[in-house]
Amino acid sequence: MTAYSASDAAPGGAFAYGVASGDPDATSVVIWSHLTHPDENATAAQVQWECADDPDFTQIRASGDITTGRAWDWTVKTLVNDLAPGGVYYYRFRFGDALSPVGRTRTLPDGEIDAARFAIVSCSNYPFGFFNVYDLISRRDDLDAVIHLGDYIYEYGPEDYGGSMGAKLGRNHNPPYEIITLSDYRKRHAQYKSDPSSQAMLARHPLIAIWDDHETTNNSWKDGAENHQPETEGDWTARRRAALQAYYEWMPIREPERGPEHLFKTYNYGNLLSLSAIETRLMARTKQLEFDEVVASISGPEDVARFKEEVLWDESRELLGAAQIEYLDRAFRSSVAAGHPWRLIANQVIMASMTMPDLNPHITEEELVALEADWPPARAFVEASALPLPASFDAWDGYPAARERFYDMVKETRADGMIVVTGDTHTWWANDLADAAGTPMGVELGTHSVTSPSPYAPSFLGGKGNDYALLNNQENEAVRFLSGEFHGYISLTITQEKARAEFTAVDNIESRDYKAFVHAAFDIKRKNGVSRFSNADGLSFREGWLF
Repeated sequence: MTAYSASDAAPGGAFAYGVASGDPDATSVVIWSHLTHPDENATAAQVQWECADDPDFTQIRASGDITTGRAWDWTVKTLVNDLAPGGVYYYRFRFGDALSPVGRTRTLPDGEIDAARFAIVSCSNYPFGFFNVYDLISRRDDLDAVIHLGDYIYEYGPEDYGGSMGAKLGRNHNPPYEIITLSDYRKRHAQYKSDPSSQAMLARHPLIAIWDDHETTNNSWKDGAENHQPETEGDWTARRRAALQAYYEWMPIREPERGPEHLFKTYNYGNLLSLSAIETRLMARTKQLEFDEVVASISGPEDVARFKEEVLWDESRELLGAAQIEYLDRAFRSSVAAGHPWRLIANQVIMASMTMPDLNPHITEEELVALEADWPPARAFVEASALPLPASFDAWDGYPAARERFYDMVKETRADGMIVVTGDTHTWWANDLADAAGTPMGVELGTHSVTSPSPYAPSFLGGKGNDYALLNNQENEAVRFLSGEFHGYISLTITQEKARAEFTAVDNIESRDYKAFVHAAFDIKRKNGVSRFSNADGLSFREGWLF
């Protein structure tokens, strides 16, 4: 293990929220900051920006002015053009005599390249702990980009998810209530951007970001969300519009031409890979099936079979939508034509197919009674685990027909070499992907969280979290590795011959002092064009399984 101490110092002054860059292509990149205007009565201002080939700004590549003001929440964002492919650049902002911190960014490479390196993160809940994972990433010089898979912010108030830990650490959410309005979402983004570790990471590497649900609210779909109550919180469309406006203001990303929900995009890394960031929340997703409602409708095996055939596999249940499938079809065909050996998919929720393991033989009545005292749904959860149902209806398992449509498109375009990277679950995963007929489709890597707790953590189910993880691993053929221990990020290196994934962890998020280490590591190679795991450091294979 290597010991580190994250800084608690933020820049202050006119650019107190630091700088960021992102959404790169081969010749351009977005740069971002925020102006704290000294005149509280001001409504607009001009901010200057510079982009240079060197950190001392002796070789200015481009410069210009940006108008900002209250209409944009004083955020400062512009697209820097006419850059060289694969270049490293430095940028800064100026307002009067005030200078921002210097940011460092990269454009996408072109032509023949040997390797691409990414840090893959997800689920950074401010009250649950310090962003030591971000601090660790900021210490690297070799990354092409940081890929954020969503839940960049959380919408809850201090009385909700994470509030007790936030009170303990002095990191409770601002504003101190669940966010609903544009002003609320802007303040929450500002709080997250104020974190010194977040600022260090964003100043060091370009960001490629997609959202999950908490950028709007928990378990969102196109027409609503589990954590949105229209009778007390107003119109869903208005809340979603406010959340997305604040997101585009405060994130270093381009705004899509077809509307704010159309976040999906493809990035090409020379002759090596295409990276497609997909959107599975707000544009097309059908309402999730509710676990309690499903269980209440089932009393035996015949009911399970009927539910799967008539409800779960309903063709109308959508996740990506036709427009996105058509876009990905074109992107994959272009990637195959370019000779890329790899297709990297930035995805929000678990894609692999898995069934909840039966917990009933593993928990005694005494343990269950004790667990109910802390978690009232425990008995219903354990009893329902005897039914062969998907582990999560919020994941791709809740939309199997939509998953098959995606896989069919992958097969039709011959887009092999697929590696899916996934967030959302606050858990490490290494999964095989296969269609309903068992045809191998590729592999999936799931990243743990920056701070949010895992349902597979050792403390889950009254201290049986590791057992629960082991049962999932043993009873689901697709799951090669599963762990709820340790927060962290995936360090992913892709070369022409193979990919290397290191699950890079921190031992502590309750103080700024932490140690870092590799929790597990995997090599991925192509076999008959299909991505497959080929080894696991420190772990052993037996008939394709990891134990």
